[in-house]
Amino acid sequence: MSTLNTHKNDGTNLSNREHPVLIIGAGLNGLAAAYELKKIGAEPVIIDASDKPAAPWRDRHDQLRLNTHRLISHLPGMRIPRSFGAFPSRDDMMRYLEDYEQLLDVPIYRNVHVKRIDPIRHGWQLTASDGIWRARNVIVATGHERVPVIPAWPGRNEFTGELVHAAHFGQVDRFLDKRVLVVGAGNSGTDVLNHLVRIRTNALWMSVRNGPAVLPTRVLGMPLQLLSPLMAPLPAWVVDILMAATERLFLGNLRKYGLPKHPDGVATRLIQEGVAPAFDDGFVAALKAGQVTILPSVVRLDGDAVIFSDGSTILRPDAVICATGYRPGLEAFVGHLGVLDETGHPTHPGPIPHPDHNGLWFMGMTPRLPGVFYAARGEAKQLARKVQGLLGTRDATFARQAFSRATM
Repeated sequence: MSTLNTHKNDGTNLSNREHPVLIIGAGLNGLAAAYELKKIGAEPVIIDASDKPAAPWRDRHDQLRLNTHRLISHLPGMRIPRSFGAFPSRDDMMRYLEDYEQLLDVPIYRNVHVKRIDPIRHGWQLTASDGIWRARNVIVATGHERVPVIPAWPGRNEFTGELVHAAHFGQVDRFLDKRVLVVGAGNSGTDVLNHLVRIRTNALWMSVRNGPAVLPTRVLGMPLQLLSPLMAPLPAWVVDILMAATERLFLGNLRKYGLPKHPDGVATRLIQEGVAPAFDDGFVAALKAGQVTILPSVVRLDGDAVIFSDGSTILRPDAVICATGYRPGLEAFVGHLGVLDETGHPTHPGPIPHPDHNGLWFMGMTPRLPGVFYAARGEAKQLARKVQGLLGTRDATFARQAFSRATM
């Protein structure tokens, strides 16, 4: 059975009603959207597949920290406490999101799994694990990193070592004295290595298909990520040049240590491929010290061996950690609507309406340089304005005044 937040649990079955706005996903994007919608007088309802708040954070490894600064990594209406530090931990973010739900005071039904979304007259119908939901507007806010992806390498099913995605990295100490291969040199792969280089491993490799952009976490004592809102409006080629210069000036020429250079820069890759830059927190020093060996891309697995594109092989790695990306995983419930591109991403994300599907919105599907929280705040505000235009403005002034009094 789905359950409503305790502060709203009045026993009413909301799934039988037609809602003005129904949000799928109680992660940061869904919560930001609900806040802005409530602010303009709408009455959003959230349904979520998990049974607890902050589920995406609970599923990640214990050592995880934000790589975006807390000053720009909050949701609308509630700052992250200063006591959490510049880059809050996983547990701190879980507490923050739990507190945010209480501030928001919007109905959230949990353990509701959406199976299919179909257009109906004047809105949308959702077939879910607990029945049928109907809404004039549906906001899919499940994010662009919902499903971890491990490549379908030949021999994958017969591999005798541990094969795990970076999302399920677990406790770093379990890799003590192990032979570990990290596949992928992007944000996730570098984050994993930032932790692994702090323990004693028997061998540590990184497989790189395309060269990453690695940036220092701090420049002259200031968190570099704080500058990203200033760079976001700049042309991509300008940001590419600035970030390449920053990497070279503060981290040196990493090509000397085997790390290849990608032909595209930070902003260009983010726009074209959704690949965010990696932030160094120990990895670069370990690379320069010879603690990490760079290898080319993996082409297949063979029993207890991993074979690379140049023909080289490593035998008996204890673990292969795949920092090989994510996908939105939207095909099951909207694939039949023709709203996804060949990569499974929405063709009309954020506040961009689809010409053939009025009232169906996708939020949190486009990564931005300042990070996901910053992007969620801006996108939620824009999307709320678009939804307001569809719903009309009846009683909106009264609702906004009530919202302001409730959040003072």
